[in-house]
Amino acid sequence: MAKSTKKNSKPANTKLADLSKNTVDATDQLMNTDQGLLINDDHNSLKAGDRGATLLEDFILREKITHFDHERIPERIVHARGSGAHGVFKLTNSLSKYTKAGFLNDTSKETPVFVRFSAVAGSRGSTDLARDVRGFAVKFYTPEGNFDLVGNNIPIFFIQDAMKFPDLIHAVKPEPNNEIPQAASAHDTFWDFVSLMPESSHMIMWAMSDRAIPRSFSMMEGFGVHTFRFINEKGVSHFVKFHLKPLLGVHSVAWDEAQKISGKDPDFHRRDLWESIENGQFPEWDLGVQIVPEKDEHKFEFDLLDPTKIIPEELVPVQIVGRLTLNRNPDNFFAETEQVAFHPGHIVPGIDFTNDPLLQGRLFSYTDTQLSRLGSPNFHEIPINRSVNTIFNNQRDAHMRQQIDKGKVSYSPNSLGGGCPFLAKISEGGFTSHQERIDSSKIRGRSKSFLDHFSQAVLFYNSQSEAEKQHIKDAFSFELSLVTVPYIRQKVVDHFSNVNLEMAQYIAKKIGAVPPKKPMAVTNGAIPADGNPKDYQPVIAKSSIEQSASLSMANTIKNTIKGRQIAVLIADGVDETSVNKLKSKLNAEGAMVKLIAPILSPVKGMNGGSLTPDKTFFNAASVLFDAVYIPGGTKSIDALKNQPDAIHFVNEAFRHCKAIGADKDAVSFLQQTYIANKIEKLNADNSALGVITNGNIKVFRDAVASHRFWEREMQSKVPA
Repeated sequence: MAKSTKKNSKPANTKLADLSKNTVDATDQLMNTDQGLLINDDHNSLKAGDRGATLLEDFILREKITHFDHERIPERIVHARGSGAHGVFKLTNSLSKYTKAGFLNDTSKETPVFVRFSAVAGSRGSTDLARDVRGFAVKFYTPEGNFDLVGNNIPIFFIQDAMKFPDLIHAVKPEPNNEIPQAASAHDTFWDFVSLMPESSHMIMWAMSDRAIPRSFSMMEGFGVHTFRFINEKGVSHFVKFHLKPLLGVHSVAWDEAQKISGKDPDFHRRDLWESIENGQFPEWDLGVQIVPEKDEHKFEFDLLDPTKIIPEELVPVQIVGRLTLNRNPDNFFAETEQVAFHPGHIVPGIDFTNDPLLQGRLFSYTDTQLSRLGSPNFHEIPINRSVNTIFNNQRDAHMRQQIDKGKVSYSPNSLGGGCPFLAKISEGGFTSHQERIDSSKIRGRSKSFLDHFSQAVLFYNSQSEAEKQHIKDAFSFELSLVTVPYIRQKVVDHFSNVNLEMAQYIAKKIGAVPPKKPMAVTNGAIPADGNPKDYQPVIAKSSIEQSASLSMANTIKNTIKGRQIAVLIADGVDETSVNKLKSKLNAEGAMVKLIAPILSPVKGMNGGSLTPDKTFFNAASVLFDAVYIPGGTKSIDALKNQPDAIHFVNEAFRHCKAIGADKDAVSFLQQTYIANKIEKLNADNSALGVITNGNIKVFRDAVASHRFWEREMQSKVPA
């Protein structure tokens, strides 16, 4: 039998640095089985005659079908829908004073990272734009081992103790009798749970805010949620909270817009992340830390170990220490994004845990989850999860073992193996737990310092702009209007009267509940039955800080248009010179300009040139863009006036408070829209309202950078 002159591809190098490399020429690839057997027919099963029965001996068929049948692994119970990317972390300010963690000490080195963003409540097939918490998990591949910062885009959580986590998720997931609704908290069981759990009050305020409907992954913050410890070379401990602050600022979409995006493009966030990286517009965040000396643990009005509390930045400023940049998309979604396994227990020397009762429970839960989802204790050997270091220990075998360990010794201590592997000394970088004095009795309960459930919810609400406060009230009204049990609606209204009475009264009127006249007593289901939970009077410790600027998105960065999607509406006869000038200037600053036309055919320009549309009015919508521009050209303007979808496109953008620009001779088009009913003089300077009609690209650019002009919402609604 003649040998093939072509060689089969070599096994892929599994080192992290090589994951993106493809050095195999397509002409060198021959079809084979998973065991390496070359095959010459992957299209026809083995049969008893060309029309006969398929034979059981067809091992090629069985392998192919078996692999296909098992291609899907159980999805995550929470955070099922996600998207990820590779990148690097570059330290700019050494933290050696506080921690001996190498990647936080050496400013000359970069640390590879993989980041996964996710929604919490929905399944893998749900929409990106659900009102939900967003996961923000970062895996740092450090020389000392992997460090997983398993965070969210909200700095706190719904519950204080991990014992309640299954109850929380059971309540927010689709109701078990009918599996409805998907990826939504607007239903009976969730709000029933909330009405009985005062500790969730602070988190609910964040979840009802615009933070729960971010514009993109690259425009949301990340938080470690829990309080961790830093340990330095001398063994001195400091408390630390981790922050990731986006360079593009923290921005959201409108709720009406979010619902429409879910129908138009449920992959909106996923697509934005992918395209931004492919286009070289790399998402970036500053890594910051809030550090508290151990001696100051009890000096605050709240408990540092309470995961439903923040440390206001006015009390402990965030120190920016490095830059996280995502610069490479995954090569394979399943192999990387779906199989990546994060764990808050994956730490490195210099970082340690605290007694946060939610964190303590997560240390068990994540390992147990990976065993179920990825099928083996060897989930750490999957390439995306693998440490950059070679692993030496005595943990052998089990399902999906990949590392081949030589020798007959798999125990410690031993002499047959020369004592290997040796235990690392602390001086050699070995991990040791912080020596914390423990002198107490076993108890099921909570510290009294955890019983203030409303003061920071009040702080959050008081820190919002007027537009943000209105959005919170409207979000509550929407969610509770879908609760079918009147008693639960009333309980929730009474509950949140302890946050803001006017807010509770507004919501009550919207949903047919009785407006409370004063803050009402609430039920605390976390207090055992013999503690009289129905007689619970909420503890409201007044915060010494009345407002915190960092809690309002009105104070975020508004100086860049990087990553912004801008729609330019065109038709035959458009001023192509004006369009090309606009595209050139906006693209140069990182915006992505898309041309929208009635059909996909090339559009003739008034000066003899032509433009190729990116989208049409029937496959695009204003909700997928951050701003709209209408260039000049008499024939183009006349055509757009007769295009109902173009009129609707602009009306809807105006309703969602987006920047709208136009050349001077395009004002006649705006006269046909609802904008003319709201702005008397369209030819005047209306830049304060985000409507620019003089063709000034710089002014339009600044309006886009401002993100939204929420003051328009104070006017009557636009019919779009």
